[in-house]
Parts: sequence; structure tokens; C-alpha cells
Amino acid sequence: MELSNKVSLKEKIGYALGDGAANIAWRGVSTFLFIFYTDVFGLDPITVGVLMLVARFSDGISDVLMGIIGDRTNSKYGKFRPWILWTAIPLGVILSLLFTSPELGTNGKIVYAYVTYILFTLIYTANNIPYGALMAVMTGDDKERTTIGSFRMVGAFAGGMLVQGALLFLVAYYGNVNPTIDISQLDEDTYAVSVTASDNIEHVNIKTDNGIALFAWNNASMQNNDVEATNGKSFEMEKGNTYSFTVTGEKNLKAEDISIINQKEGYSKSMYVMSAILALLMLITFYSTRERVLPPKDQKTDLIQDFKDLIKNKPWIILLLIGLLFNVYNSIKQGIVVIYFTHYLNDQLLSATYLVGLMIASILGAFFTAQLSRKFGKRNLLIYALIFSGAVNALLVFCKPDDVAAIFIIGTISEFAAAILPTLFFVMLGDAADFSEWKNGRRATGLIYSAGSFATKFGGGIAGAIIGLVLGAYFYDGQDAVAIKGAFPGMVMLMSWIPAIIAFVAAGIMLLYPLDKAKMDIITSDLNAKRLAQSVE
Repeated sequence: MELSNKVSLKEKIGYALGDGAANIAWRGVSTFLFIFYTDVFGLDPITVGVLMLVARFSDGISDVLMGIIGDRTNSKYGKFRPWILWTAIPLGVILSLLFTSPELGTNGKIVYAYVTYILFTLIYTANNIPYGALMAVMTGDDKERTTIGSFRMVGAFAGGMLVQGALLFLVAYYGNVNPTIDISQLDEDTYAVSVTASDNIEHVNIKTDNGIALFAWNNASMQNNDVEATNGKSFEMEKGNTYSFTVTGEKNLKAEDISIINQKEGYSKSMYVMSAILALLMLITFYSTRERVLPPKDQKTDLIQDFKDLIKNKPWIILLLIGLLFNVYNSIKQGIVVIYFTHYLNDQLLSATYLVGLMIASILGAFFTAQLSRKFGKRNLLIYALIFSGAVNALLVFCKPDDVAAIFIIGTISEFAAAILPTLFFVMLGDAADFSEWKNGRRATGLIYSAGSFATKFGGGIAGAIIGLVLGAYFYDGQDAVAIKGAFPGMVMLMSWIPAIIAFVAAGIMLLYPLDKAKMDIITSDLNAKRLAQSVE
């Protein structure tokens, strides 16, 4: 009799859709929430950075509790699958509320942001820790888990590509404003444009559909001394007021070529669509997966012993640090992109194209991870990926606003290697669970996987704090053109060498990881023999 550890293609795809859903939430938040809070909701960057850090202090406790609860859940659906079912719709609802802008004063906005953001992290925990742990109990074969991990990350990056590629276009569609626009030609490619507001709108952005023309205020003193011509202008519209610009750089410009976007309404409605997709994908994951690996039959519930095993689990401790650092690395890169493209390159929609390019590179990186892992081993591959991705990413410091091709090339090459990091990380948490069972005769998969959620969320919180503090040090204000220009050096630092340093530190720590390929072969063989013996008893 042979213990089957094979997982069907259908089940692998079904599992992958779950991380596609999770990344609609997580990538949506890590990429767009900072700029939404500062440029649309009106919070200052330091407040946002502190919010993202403070909200994560509870994560260590909530993640561990969720791991414990998952390990002790017993239902006809298994230990971890039911949590995917129970949290699918609540996660979509709270994501929608994050990008909703109620009419509140400054203090009210801060309270609303804290409450919704903390609720988001808690519900995400209740969904993502069981989802991650599910991979470790779908099969007992560490190599088969690596393949599932590759499918998972392809799904994750596809979900990220969906939200990062489509959201800004959806914002433009749902936030489209149709005020009265008068345009008169002054020269071959110079026009006088006046916009008369038909309603009060807190935050709008005006630009041409092609994004090429430059807008300059005709009365800069009324707009915080914003005298520089840029590809678009952001401002507050008051009903009945007329706003005048000189527009240059495009020929044959007509009123219908100018778009004015209500950022607030656009973000809210767009995220409602994404939230509905998220819930649907999570339900598909629940119905298409199975749990196969159970704790040893003679294992008794002993929370104290589980914690003793955990703190003595060297692979898990090192992975906790690595996961934290590479999530800081990735979250800084993701969190600064839209701000960098919107203000430094003066082309917000180009950031959507860039993010899609990154996601395509990520999918390729995840796809090749299993093959590269077999050649180099998971430990060595993770070290190589950290060093290579960080070194290439640091080259962005040399790019100027017109070096668009170089920015795309450097970013996508770096992202190919960066995609290997989360793919291997979640697979290696399964290895850490196997190591604990092999060494101690006990298995606490959910508790082990709590490291994954903790590292993801707390790493993202640290990244948000770093972004906020760096931009705050340069007095960034997303609604003040002069302050935006003064913060350009901070944007460049956050896109380039700041995350690179974090990647190099993580690579150094990874040298201490003890589970190389030879060790894992021994552990997998021993555990499979033990499970086979138990199955025939």
C-alpha cells in the first residue's frame, strides 16, 4: 500500500484562486491605500504611516490565536477549509469600507481609518492563516508542495495584476465628472481651458485622455502657488466656480479629450467591484480543495507543548525574520509605485501599466520557482533571489523622470527574482511544520503558518511607516504641488536603495537556515514511512 501525496491540477488551480482573491485585498491595500489616504481622504503621510504601524501591533497576538484556533477546529470540512468559507464575504465587505470616504472632520477620518484598517487586518488573519496552512495538509510531499506553492503564487500575482492593472482605469471610469468645459485655441498646441463645476467635489484630477498635455493654472495664487506645468492637476471643486488653465503639448485638442476624475467616488466604486470578485474566488477555493494530512493519531491537545516546540524550531524562527524582511522589501516597493508615477513621472495611469508588467514578471518568477528550487535547493535559491532582486532594484536611483524604458526594465527584472521569495516562503513554512513533526512527534500546522500572516501584515505595517516617515521628512503633501516636488528625493530613495538594503540583510540572515535539500529529503522520507504505517494500523 502506498500513501498518495499527489494533488490534481483542478485542485491546484482551485487553491491558487484563493491567493488571487487574497491579493486583490492585500495588493489593493498595499498599493493604493496610502495614496488614497493622503491624496483623496486628506490625511497627512506621517499620520498614515503611524496608523499602518500601530494597527499591526495586535497582529502577533491575533495571528497566533488564529493558528491555535485553526489547529483545534474540527468540522466535516476539515480544520482550515471552513475558515475560507466563513470569511469570504466579510473580507470583501471590509475591503470596500477601507476605500469608502464618509464626510467626517479630521479626527473623525482618523478614527474611521483606524477602525476599518484594524478590522481589515483581523478578518484577513482569520482568512489567510487557514488558507496558508491548507497547503501543508493537502499533501505530505515537500516537492509536491513546492509545485502547489508555484500555482499559489501564480494565482497571487494574477490577482495582484487584476487589481493593480485595472483599478486606476476603473477609477477613471466610475469617477468620471462631466462639468462644463470651454476650450479655445491660442496657438498650434496651446489652449485656454476653463472648467465650471456643477457640484462640490472634494478631490478631482484633470488631465487629457492621452496624458501628454501640460496643465498650468492661469491664477496660481489661488492654488497654493502651483506655478509649474504638469500632466495633470488635482484640486477641490466648488459648485459654480470656474477653474482656468493654459494647456500645451497636444494638437487638435477638444473638450471631450479632457477627463476630470472624482477620485473619491472612483476609488470606492472600483473597490466594490474588486470585493465582489474576491468573495467569489474564495468560495471556489473552498469547494475545490481537500485536506489529507492529519496530526499523528496519538497527538493530544497541549498548547504549552505546541509553544515549546515552536520556540525551539530554528527553521521557523529564521523564516519568521525572513518573511518579515522580504515583506517590508516588497511592501515598500509596492506602496511607493503609484505616488512615484503620479508625481515624479507625472503619469498616474502609466503606473497601472508598470504594475501589470511587474505582475507578469512575478507570474514568470513563480512559475519557474519549482524548477529552480530542484536545481539549487530552496534555501540557496532564496538567498540568490534576495541578493539579485535587491541589487537590480537599487539601480532605479539613477533613473530620471524621462527614463521610462529603464524604469520598466529594471523594475521587471527585479520583480522576477522578488516573486521567488513569497513562493518559497510559504512552502518552507510547510517544511518547518514537517521538521517539528519529525523532531518532536507533534504537528501544529496552523500555529506554524501564523508566521506567514504575521510577517505579511507586520512587514506591510513597517513598510507603511517607513514610507510615511521618509515622505514626511521631505514635507510631502499630496494636495500641494510645491510640497510634492520637494519630496521627489524621498520618492526616489523609496523606489531604489532603501528596499535594496533590506533585501541584503534578509539574505545574510538566511545563511543560518538549517534545512537544505539533503535534510528535507530525509525528513520527507521518514514522515511518509510513518504515515503509511499509521494508515494500515
